[in-house]
Amino acid sequence: MFKTSLTAMLALVLSLASASAASFSMKRGINLDIWDTWPGEDRWGEADVLLPFPEWRKNLTEADLKALVADGFDFVRMPVDPSVFLSEKAAPLREQLFASVLDAARAINAAGLKVVVDLHLIQSGGNGQIGMTEVMADPGQFDRYVEIVRQMALTLTKENPEQVAFELMNEPVVDCEPGEKKVWPERQQRLYAAARTSATRLTLVLSGGCWASAEGLASVDPKAIPDDNVIWTFHSYAPFLLTHQGATWAGDFIPYVTGLPYPPHEAPRAELDATLDNVRKKIRAEAPVLRRPGLLSYLDEQVATIDSKEKLAVELDAPFAQVAAWAAKNGVASDDIYLGEFGMIRQEYGNPFVMPGAWRAAYVKDMIARAEAHGFAWSVWGYGGAFGIVDEFEGRKAEPDVLEAIRALK
Repeated sequence: MFKTSLTAMLALVLSLASASAASFSMKRGINLDIWDTWPGEDRWGEADVLLPFPEWRKNLTEADLKALVADGFDFVRMPVDPSVFLSEKAAPLREQLFASVLDAARAINAAGLKVVVDLHLIQSGGNGQIGMTEVMADPGQFDRYVEIVRQMALTLTKENPEQVAFELMNEPVVDCEPGEKKVWPERQQRLYAAARTSATRLTLVLSGGCWASAEGLASVDPKAIPDDNVIWTFHSYAPFLLTHQGATWAGDFIPYVTGLPYPPHEAPRAELDATLDNVRKKIRAEAPVLRRPGLLSYLDEQVATIDSKEKLAVELDAPFAQVAAWAAKNGVASDDIYLGEFGMIRQEYGNPFVMPGAWRAAYVKDMIARAEAHGFAWSVWGYGGAFGIVDEFEGRKAEPDVLEAIRALK
């Protein structure tokens, strides 16, 4: 019965989607911050803590947004944490929160930028907060998330479809294991149906599963959602060894890795070897005893994939080539694809190591060159925080190297 209902609903929403092409177009973008202070859920019932929402609105001014236009950006991707809308703590503020998201989108448009409103679940909420883990594991929570998608689409439905697009879920963490039954296609159809019935004119941004990876997108059949007013997105932080150095939340290996240059082959070999020796010493000194051999072996394996110009190019090219092949196979225009996230960490929270700006700029330039060679739009991660290219922490300015590289684009 559920499948029959979904089929009927898809038929209805497709009859409502009258656009013959995506209403929304974009070229060069930046991700805004999902949170600045990360207030605990125990305070989500307090209006002065959550509002205005998203939280960056307390700090970014119209002048800050207009500066992005001057830097060469034509759109921003605006992460919005759905956990707030799923939380009972914030229930009394829910209508105000939806209205505040709408105000944020309008403020961005008023500054001369288009906006992708991105429902951006974090991996796991913890402390009772609802995150990706809870939404994907609990059918009841997924049903509630579908309703949030419907309400957000309804909130945005009257906006200019050339200025506002709606991304239904950031980096769905399902369908990553080879051979497992795919669950994302049906779930995405439900999200799509909920959004399209409420917003018939807005461009909807969809992805593949498994962290919105190129592999995830390549496993999607776009004909299952025969709607021309759709943009498909994927993310790439390849090679992860270089882009996430020191990130304590990114597994049990990468926190020990800092100081690897980009690109590695341009560093004197003696300097690269010395850096790798320091990483090995840190693993031997700090990693759990039983994990040390595996982590050391994994380090060698990963370095071997990027230790020459040619090998690094293969790693960088792979996701773009995979998406381009998928697009060609399925008749998806390059204008309807965008690299929604990429970037290189600047500094992990609480870690004294700061990635040199020149390394970060070189990486971002290489990724942009590949995206634009394929005709894909892109949005770099992100405005501030650990990956910040405008700000670092607490409003302090990041090194200008990445912004200068973007400003120099023709």
